[in-house]
Amino acid sequence: PQMPHGHMPLPSFWKMVEDTLQQSGTQLLTFCQTFETVTPSPAAQPLNPAEERKVLSLVSKHGPDKLYQVTSNISGSKDLDLTLLRGQIVALLQSADTKGNTSRWLVDAGGPRGFVPAGKLQPY
Repeated sequence: PQMPHGHMPLPSFWKMVEDTLQQSGTQLLTFCQTFETVTPSPAAQPLNPAEERKVLSLVSKHGPDKLYQVTSNISGSKDLDLTLLRGQIVALLQSADTKGNTSRWLVDAGGPRGFVPAGKLQPY
């Protein structure tokens, strides 16, 4: 079977390949930019770089399906409770505390680990 471009001289064939790649590269870039501007989720605050790095490390440690966002400020009252701000991202370690209470979850806040009220977390 004859390649559709088999009759082209090699240099112009490569030029064509390059042009096509460049075009699809540009399209991909445009798509990514569009995608980023179209899909901010309503509750999500833009993350600062430090928070973003923390999120990436939490994802690599625990996986994306374990990430939760804090929906309102939490001030820890007991010993192992965490104090967190609304919008912070945490990773779920266990959906119960040491006594098996499922309304307090054990989370990794990118360093400190402790308990938070389950009702103040939403999947990220």
